[in-house]
Amino acid sequence: MRKLKLKGVVLITLSSLAASSLLISLAWAEYGDVIINNYSTQNGIRPVVFPHWFHRIRFRCSVCHDQLGFIMKKEANMIDMGKIADGQYCGACHNGKTAWAPVYCDRCHTGVKKKKPKKRSKR
Repeated sequence: MRKLKLKGVVLITLSSLAASSLLISLAWAEYGDVIINNYSTQNGIRPVVFPHWFHRIRFRCSVCHDQLGFIMKKEANMIDMGKIADGQYCGACHNGKTAWAPVYCDRCHTGVKKKKPKKRSKR
């Protein structure tokens, strides 16, 4: 009985995290997000909005920047879907086991929504 309750709590927690990550990835590009657009626009796909802080609060910097090889320089990581499918870069975790598989394009390729300009008050 105790194991069953624990499994339920774990399942609810994981489901909540998954839902949160989806909502965050569908949201506006926020401060700290990384826009990855090395190949997207030229291939008719929306750019990737990578929620850096969402990942940063869960993992140490060394996980991605040392172990997975992400270079901390703008446009230095030539990430493409072939590399991800081969388990490189994002594909090391986004493999369908640790995190969702890279078959759900719209979870990452959300593009950058333009914020509506503020209305000026008439004087």
